[in-house]
Amino acid sequence: MRIGDTEIEDTFAEAFRMVYARLDITAFDQHWLDAATRSICGYGTSVIGCDAEVGLERMLAADETLDGRVGGRVMMFGFSREKLSEAISQRVGQCVMTCPTTAVFGATLEEGVPAVGEPAALGSHLRFFGDGFQKSKLIDGRRFWRVPVMDGEFVVEESVEIAKGIAGGNFLIQSIDQAAGLTAARRAVEAIQLLPQVITPFPGGVVRSGSKVGSRYSKLRASTNDAYCPTLRGRTQSHIHPQANCVYEIVIDGTDEPAIAYAMRVGIEAACGDGIPAISAGNYGGKLGKFLFHLRQVMA
Repeated sequence: MRIGDTEIEDTFAEAFRMVYARLDITAFDQHWLDAATRSICGYGTSVIGCDAEVGLERMLAADETLDGRVGGRVMMFGFSREKLSEAISQRVGQCVMTCPTTAVFGATLEEGVPAVGEPAALGSHLRFFGDGFQKSKLIDGRRFWRVPVMDGEFVVEESVEIAKGIAGGNFLIQSIDQAAGLTAARRAVEAIQLLPQVITPFPGGVVRSGSKVGSRYSKLRASTNDAYCPTLRGRTQSHIHPQANCVYEIVIDGTDEPAIAYAMRVGIEAACGDGIPAISAGNYGGKLGKFLFHLRQVMA
């Protein structure tokens, strides 16, 4: 299969079950909204070493938010409800409550999507920062906390729902050089960012240090994906296309299989072009995750 001059290799991406939550963050204007979303998404790339995988799903217009201000919808993914709940409370407390003018609300799940266990505590934890001066308000069955802060009040929803999601959808952009690869990767990420229900949690949506499971060093859970390192040709079993000298990975987390498959398709279509001889994907022989996204089926 080819798209223009780009070969779509006959392989698959391997993804795995995670749980996710959505938060709607609002602020006085776009400047402070950007500050809050950048902060909460920081150090949220891979659960190999981070407490959660975090990214901005989409921006929200003022008529889409509970308080009528500009907003951003953030998705957070974790391996377990308990770990994710802890990450949500910590990140909102450290990264959003500290940011001027912000408020945080739990985004409701899509119709028909069941929640996993009890909602994760959010305002019910952060309210204690108010040192007894905090107040709560119940509106249409939803409880919100008003925590006094130095520019007024931090308004935060008491809890947020958690649902089952999928993490680790991916594709590998093989390019003739860094310039061609970076250009293609940006095209792919910008196309995916227009879609709902998915995030690309790595820096700029792109991974340069793709990993494999395990290592020669017993303490490491993951190590460099040597099969796609161009400087290791001749020293390991390389899977890089003969014309390629650079590989960038796009990792996608999402609500379900259709959302990730569509995001992969859109991203791959955008990445193909001059200087991109091949598109591949990262997998572990089907041993790590139960969700397999075959590239040629995704693109068919």
